[in-house]
Amino acid sequence: MYNDLKHYNLVFIGFMGVGKTTISSKVSKILNREIIDTDKKIIEKTNIEISDIFNQFGEEYFRNIESNIISEISTKKDVIISCGGGSVIREKNVSLLKENGIIIRLTANPHTIFNRVRKSNSRPILKNNMNEQFISSLMKKRDLIYKNAADITISTDYKSIKEISKECIEKSIQFIKYNK
Repeated sequence: MYNDLKHYNLVFIGFMGVGKTTISSKVSKILNREIIDTDKKIIEKTNIEISDIFNQFGEEYFRNIESNIISEISTKKDVIISCGGGSVIREKNVSLLKENGIIIRLTANPHTIFNRVRKSNSRPILKNNMNEQFISSLMKKRDLIYKNAADITISTDYKSIKEISKECIEKSIQFIKYNK
């Protein structure tokens, strides 16, 4: 059944707190594939935490590093890629990720996201803005970008990790059968 996914990367995108890291990890275990987390790669490459990159060098600098990482990993096949929340802001990144991959957009409502990220100090975009209203407004700004980048959209609200992971795999197989 999973042979249909052979040679395709599964790429997880979406707003912070939707479950990209959790779901991509579970899917990588189910499919027995390497997982690549773009944010972790950035930290490995720079030896600097993401919040510190933002504070010291700014978002543009961070996005440039992120684009370089995506350029490197997009040539791989049969991997699971978990992208940082803003990875698909740049169209170039989306094009690279689609070359060998199926882009899965995970979604959740602002209340769910707030509850998932409210105790985190590793969300530089939310610094001094850790509230549902700010999250909602930022989500609205990015929503069209995520929609346009995605091949598949899956809500993570009120579902188990197992249910979401299974849905990601099943919808990816369907996508390949009907679109590739």
